[in-house]
Amino acid sequence: MSITIKVQSPVLKLLATVVKSQSWSLSGYCCWVLKLVKYHHCFIFVPFIMVRFHGFILLLLMSFISIGGAERKLRDQPLANVAIHKAVVALHESAYVKASPSILGSRGGDTEWVTVKFSSPNPSDDDWIGVFSPANFSGATCSPENKMVNPPLLCTSPIKYQFANYSSPDYKKNGSGKLKLRLINQRGDFSFALFSGGVANPKLIAVSNTVQFQNPNAPVYPRLAQGKAWNEMTVTWTSGYGIDEAEPFVEWGRPGGEKMHAPAGTLTFSRKMMCGAPARTVGWRDPGFIHTSFLKELWPNSVYLYKLGHRLFNGTFIWSQEYQFRASPYPGQDSVQRVVILGDMGKAEADGSNEYNNYQPGSLNTTREIVRDLKNTDIVFHIGDICYATGYLSQWDQFTSQVQSITSTVPYMIASGNHERDWPGTGSFYGTMDSGGECGVPAETMFYVPATNRAKFWYSTDYGMFKFCVADTEHDWREGTEQYKFIEECFASADRQKQPWLIFLAHRVLGYSSATWYAEQGSFEEPMGRESLQKLWQKYKVDVAMYGHVHNYERTCPIYENICTTDEKSHYQGPLNGTIHVVAGGGGAGLAKFTTLNTKWSVFKDYDYGFIKLTAFDHSNLLLEYKRSSDGNVYDSFTISRDYRDILACTFDSCPATTMAA
Repeated sequence: MSITIKVQSPVLKLLATVVKSQSWSLSGYCCWVLKLVKYHHCFIFVPFIMVRFHGFILLLLMSFISIGGAERKLRDQPLANVAIHKAVVALHESAYVKASPSILGSRGGDTEWVTVKFSSPNPSDDDWIGVFSPANFSGATCSPENKMVNPPLLCTSPIKYQFANYSSPDYKKNGSGKLKLRLINQRGDFSFALFSGGVANPKLIAVSNTVQFQNPNAPVYPRLAQGKAWNEMTVTWTSGYGIDEAEPFVEWGRPGGEKMHAPAGTLTFSRKMMCGAPARTVGWRDPGFIHTSFLKELWPNSVYLYKLGHRLFNGTFIWSQEYQFRASPYPGQDSVQRVVILGDMGKAEADGSNEYNNYQPGSLNTTREIVRDLKNTDIVFHIGDICYATGYLSQWDQFTSQVQSITSTVPYMIASGNHERDWPGTGSFYGTMDSGGECGVPAETMFYVPATNRAKFWYSTDYGMFKFCVADTEHDWREGTEQYKFIEECFASADRQKQPWLIFLAHRVLGYSSATWYAEQGSFEEPMGRESLQKLWQKYKVDVAMYGHVHNYERTCPIYENICTTDEKSHYQGPLNGTIHVVAGGGGAGLAKFTTLNTKWSVFKDYDYGFIKLTAFDHSNLLLEYKRSSDGNVYDSFTISRDYRDILACTFDSCPATTMAA
């Protein structure tokens, strides 16, 4: 087979040289297998077809699995629907794709809309446009895991895609269409490819010219986080400059004051650090360089200005725009302090692309509402399942771009979830494939947390009158473990006179949930969740425990050992005598249903997208509000009013020893 390419495109020229050897077929053997899969804590047999494909052994899932009454695909990431490994080249000289403008970010921005025009002589409703970055996505850039195996022709998944008829309803009739796609600066050039055959059997028929940002290596997407000391702020960002090209730093200072330069450390990771596919294969994309600078000895509550900088070795400087943040209050400081908490948000595309299975539809709304109220927000906690990249690494850039209005202004503290960490044989408590082969590496590198060891993603952080103890549910938390010891030490270290509000955060529900799959197991929790921890919550009088993982909102009464410690629902006064458990997993990913069983400890449920806002007015008054992402309005709330002596008071299984001695 041979073709003549007239379109002037470097990708087409390269593809034309390898087309004739790329007639793919199944060879060797094909057989049924039953694979034992652990899913939501149950082991089940799932039917697969096993085939040998150009030397690869592939397991093709043949059915959905049903757990807890909710049918769900094993692969939640929209890009997983694109069978890029099955793509064939069928370039047609009458088809074309044209993208404009060719240079992006000429005004210094890191996002821009691109117009993509295309035409096909044989249009179909299944035709789609894939966005590839780097622009050269041919087999020549592919690195097989096994040296004895030839890589497929198209070895890299698109960073996003959209169907050709999305904004051109007459495409099937006239064969021409147009899309407006939003690109972000991701350290590479871009090309746009027109495929027929749908996403299941893609056939490449045309490729566009390349487009790129004016400076693809520019420093982008700053992410603030609390340091290990209360008066330290860390700034993490991404760029295309390695340590052999430039020196990274942050220029910072108070408005009108002297500016200082704080050096930054640089990290990255390679394909070999991924634990499996798709992160090691079609989902791999170079993450660039991740820099972190530590701004120390901050004055409490003071506003600081900062810019990201790189000093090239030729003496020139590369700058970001200027940002600002407010330093944290002194631990115990009596002032109004406002905290946003959410889980399982994920990302979505403002141009409507990449949402083939509509898995994270609430993500943009949640982001928008947090940004809208950002002036009244001091710190954000995202408690696991951050962006659902699940092995498609381009999505980490997409997420950090989506939330940069938040992360550049207030500390954005994350926790580890199953979709960041879990992978068989890598030390995760659960042996699922939920991370898509990432096994925690991107999350632990892209975001800073004040943990002793970021591979063990548990840590504590102080914010004024709050003490936060953040657990890692993807590692064992049970009594006798290293993490259990940390949790108790964190609770015990809280000076409740200065920090009366003790908050426990974790991804999986270690407390209480009325989710269908938990109810069908009869546990109403992550199995083994609260059995070890509830005595610690009670002993140290933890006020609120919050979780993600279950994609809805639910609030319990103050509870201990399955019993509500008060009949009050909304306005708690004096000792709680138990802990209030809140599920806040409705940040954006597909919603989870509640059981129809009556759970007496459940005070309020909402099957919708939303997030939590905690407000400490002083040492005696706390407000928790649940806001829906659709409008930002409050749909549930409660208050706690008490004095210091109420925290000291004796309660069930939490009475300090006393003596009758005079």
